[in-house]
Amino acid sequence: MPKSIVAALQIGALPGGKGETLEQILSYEGAIIEAGAQLVVMPEALLGGYPKGEGFGTQLGYRLPEGREAFARYFANAIDVPGVETEALAGLSARTGANLVLGVIERSGSSLYCTALYFDPQQGLVGKHRKLMPTGTERLIWGKGDGSTLPVLDTQVGRVGAVICWENMMPLLRTAMYAQGIEVWCAPTVDEREMWQVSMRHVAHEGRCFVVSACQVQDSPEALGLEVANWPAQRPLIAGGSVIVGPMGDVLAGPLVGRAGLISAQIDTDDLVKARYDYDVVGHYARPDVFELSVDQRPRPGVRFT
Repeated sequence: MPKSIVAALQIGALPGGKGETLEQILSYEGAIIEAGAQLVVMPEALLGGYPKGEGFGTQLGYRLPEGREAFARYFANAIDVPGVETEALAGLSARTGANLVLGVIERSGSSLYCTALYFDPQQGLVGKHRKLMPTGTERLIWGKGDGSTLPVLDTQVGRVGAVICWENMMPLLRTAMYAQGIEVWCAPTVDEREMWQVSMRHVAHEGRCFVVSACQVQDSPEALGLEVANWPAQRPLIAGGSVIVGPMGDVLAGPLVGRAGLISAQIDTDDLVKARYDYDVVGHYARPDVFELSVDQRPRPGVRFT
């Protein structure tokens, strides 16, 4: 595999909704081409939004009517997969020649999922991953994915897979991705903390893979005209921190903090063999005589007709 350029696009969902946010994504076409990026990773919940601080009217044991209204608005701002938004993103991938990986809020029936979508310049939408375990109160509004959406795909930059936000801290999920031969680990997130940087370097070092993490960036509640409970009015809701890490845990680009932008780095997947010389986590460093992981990749619908 020749050397490649990978990039993280740090932007945030806009107050005007998915249409306005989609236009923002498309406006980076020139920057993607100028960077020569062959893979661009974008943040978690970029299309559909991450409603940080929203309680959706829920108290333990009961829900308020205004919470149902808030959820209905959030549902309306989610996207269908496939749909008009995925068609536009496939066009962006084709025009730039870049594979795209980005986070969306996906509608399916009357449920929502936090999903990462994969786009190929020639084939368009080629895959998706639904977040297996929403974090904390995300579980009020997002369903859980199953093992049928854990793809690692062959692309022009190598074998690419996506793991969303705090899923990255699930050791068994990481092992399942490593076992599929992942070379470029994509981590869409909204986690702005310094500890996230530590986690991304750990994943790269543990898996001996390249990591591209893209985080949303959101202004302060004061600047957005919002009131967010228990959050400082002048502190950014999400400060960013997009980063690209090499297979020995070395930071190649970023972290980008406090503003929108595109960061990029050149990678060479031939370096992975050298990095795995003394540590191949699912190869010679594994102990299958002691530990064994079983991964169920079957779809698990709530209703099955036979």
